Amino acid sequence: MNFEMQMARMLAENIDDFVKFVHRQYDDINSCFTLNRDKLYQLKLLIEEYKFQMVADELQRINRFTWDETYTYLLVDRFREGMAIIDEYVENNYHDLFIFTARIYTLNNFSLSINRKESFKTEESSG
Repeated sequence: MNFEMQMARMLAENIDDFVKFVHRQYDDINSCFTLNRDKLYQLKLLIEEYKFQMVADELQRINRFTWDETYTYLLVDRFREGMAIIDEYVENNYHDLFIFTARIYTLNNFSLSINRKESFKTEESSG
């Protein structure tokens, strides 16, 4: 199996898990973590605004059997745009949303590793 295809599928699974985790935290009123529900709701809205579930589903679908480089990079770039906003929001509200920082860190690293080859190609051609 193609390495990039495998990384895209892993990213899709982790995005899906992140979306489910945020929804589960919001729906669970009796959580052991006392999170600010308003800030958690805003995080949930940001995830829905940037359509993370759709990105995860599409990444999973297009990389199921073959590697579609162009569309995968487009989806990953779209995901990274939304994740930059979410990362900043969680950092600004760290005391209320600290529980999400590890998953955000993991998602950022997965998304960077997919585009890393593309950036090496541009560096090699310019250097």
